[in-house]
Amino acid sequence: MISLAKKFAETSVLVVGDLMLDRFWWGDVTRISPEAPVPVVRLKRDTYAPGGAANVAANVVGLGAKAFIVGYVGEDAESELLREAFIGSGIPIDNLISGPEYPTAVKTRIIAHSQQVVRVDKEPFEGLGTGHEDRSIAALEALLPKAGSVVISDYGKGFLTEGIIRFLIERGEETGLPVLVDPKGKDYRKYKGATLITPNRKEAAEATAMGEEDPELINKAGSILRDRVGIRNVLITQGDRGMTLFSEDGSRVHIEAVPVQTYDVTGAGDTVVATAAVGVGAGLPLTEAAKLANIAGGIVVQKVGTSAITIDRLLAAADARHDG
Repeated sequence: MISLAKKFAETSVLVVGDLMLDRFWWGDVTRISPEAPVPVVRLKRDTYAPGGAANVAANVVGLGAKAFIVGYVGEDAESELLREAFIGSGIPIDNLISGPEYPTAVKTRIIAHSQQVVRVDKEPFEGLGTGHEDRSIAALEALLPKAGSVVISDYGKGFLTEGIIRFLIERGEETGLPVLVDPKGKDYRKYKGATLITPNRKEAAEATAMGEEDPELINKAGSILRDRVGIRNVLITQGDRGMTLFSEDGSRVHIEAVPVQTYDVTGAGDTVVATAAVGVGAGLPLTEAAKLANIAGGIVVQKVGTSAITIDRLLAAADARHDG
C-alpha cells in the first residue's frame, strides 16, 4: 500500500465543473417558534467546506495527488472563502473564472442534533450563459498536458457548456487521457465518449427513463448507457448496495459495500469520482480504482457534513478489508 501512496503522490488530476461553497450552521432545537410551526435553531457554530467540483479537488488533494481546477466563482465573500480553501490545500487558483455578473454557488445547511433541518441555496438559477466558454477552454488547453486524468463534475449550475464538455472528451479520446464524469440531468448523450461515468441509482434511472425500484434497473441502465449512449465504462453507485462497473469490454463487476453506519451522504459522489480519477491517473486498472472508490465512499458517509477522504484513511480501510 505504501507504493500506492507513492503512485498517488505522482498523479495530477484536472477538475472541471461547478464550484460551490458548502456552509454549515450547527445548533440545537429546544422549542417551536411562536410565529410559525417551525423549530427554532439556536446557532452554536458555523463551518465552511469546498462543495461540488471544489470538493472533488479537495478529495484529490486529500489522497495525496495534485489538483488543478477550472470553474466559475463570483466576486463576493463566498468566493474568497473558496479561494482560501484552495490556497490552504495547495490548489492553484489562477485558473478560476470569475466575474460580477453571477454569485458564487452556496449551499447552506442548518443542522440540529446531527440532523439537517433545512438547506438554503444561493446560485445563478438562470445559468451562466456561454460568455466564459472561450476563457475556460484556453485555461484547459494549458492544463491538460499536466494532468494524468480529468474529472467533469457536473452539478447543472451552468459552467459546463456543451462546448467545454465536448472539448474535454474529444481531447481525451485523441490523447488517451482518461476523462471521468459525475453526471447531471437526464440526457447523457453530451457525455458520449467519456472514459467513465459515475451516476447513482436514482440518476441512472432518470437517464434511462426506468423506475428506480425496478429490479432490472442496474443491469439494463448500465448496458444502455454503455452500449447505446456510447459511454465507454459505467459505474453505478448504490449506497449500501455497493457499486456495479460495466466495462467497455462487455464485462460487469459488482463491488459489495462495506457495512458502515451512514450519517450523511453529502459529497459522497465527489469522493467516489475523485478516488477513481486518482486511481486511473496513477495507472491502476479501472476495476481496482473502482474498488478503492467504493471504500472511500463508505468512509465519508460516516461523518455529518462535507468530508474529504485522506490517503491514510483510505489505506487503513483498504488494509482492513483485505485482512477481513
